[in-house]
Amino acid sequence: MIGVTGWIACCLLLAAPAAPSHASWTPLLSRYVHSGEVDYHGLKANSAELDGYLRTLVRTRGEELDKLSRADRLAFWINAYNAYTVRTVLDHYPLKSIRSIGLLPGAAFRASFIPLAGEELSLNDIEDRLRSMKEPRIHFALVCAAKSCPALRAEAYTGEQLERQLSEAAREFLADRRKNRFDPASRTLELSSIFKWYRGDFESAAGSVEAYVARYAPDALAQAARQINARIAFLEYDWSLNGK
Repeated sequence: MIGVTGWIACCLLLAAPAAPSHASWTPLLSRYVHSGEVDYHGLKANSAELDGYLRTLVRTRGEELDKLSRADRLAFWINAYNAYTVRTVLDHYPLKSIRSIGLLPGAAFRASFIPLAGEELSLNDIEDRLRSMKEPRIHFALVCAAKSCPALRAEAYTGEQLERQLSEAAREFLADRRKNRFDPASRTLELSSIFKWYRGDFESAAGSVEAYVARYAPDALAQAARQINARIAFLEYDWSLNGK
C-alpha cells in the first residue's frame, strides 16, 4: 500500500505526456551521416523512412509540446529543424547550396511549409522558438546544410541526453580549426560567423562572445579568448552543401 506522497507521484507520472519518439531519426543519421557529411544521394533513394519520422513530429500537438520538459522541447525542435532541412535539400537535390533554393538567397529558411504544433512554420520560425528558450548551444546543434555549419550529429537529440549532447556539440564545433581558431601572429580570434549573427545570445549567457567561447573551446583557443587584448575576426561562411 503506497502513502499519499507516493500516490501523488504516481498520478503526476500518469498525467505527464510522453515525449515524442525520435527513435526512427537516429538510424537514418547513423546510416547517412559520416563525420558531419550527409549522403543526400543515398538518403534520397530511401527517403520514405525520413518521411515516416516527419509524420511522427507532425502528429505531436502544440498542447502536448507545451507540457513537455524544457529538455524534451529543445530536443523536439532541434530534431525538427535538422530533419526538415534535410527534407528541403532532398526536395531540390542535386544542388550545390541550400541558398540556391528559391528566388532569393535564404528563401529556403523563410518559406512556411512545416506543419508542426498546429501551425505552418518556416525553418526560421523554428530557430526563433529555440532561441526564445535561452540556450545558446542550439547554435552548435542546428545544421543548415552548409559546410560552415556545425556537423550534423549521427544521432537524434533526446531530452534525457540533451545536456551531454549539446556540450559535446559545442566542444566539437569550437575544436574544428576550419571554423574557429587563433592566429598568434595577429593575436586574433578567428571565429565562425555564427558568433557574429547571434552575438546577443552568447553575450546574454556569458557577458561576451570571448567568455562563451572560453567555456567550450580547446585549451589554446580558450586561453586566447581570455586575453584582454585579443581581437575577433569572423570567418567567411561557406554555404556549399554539406554533402559527400
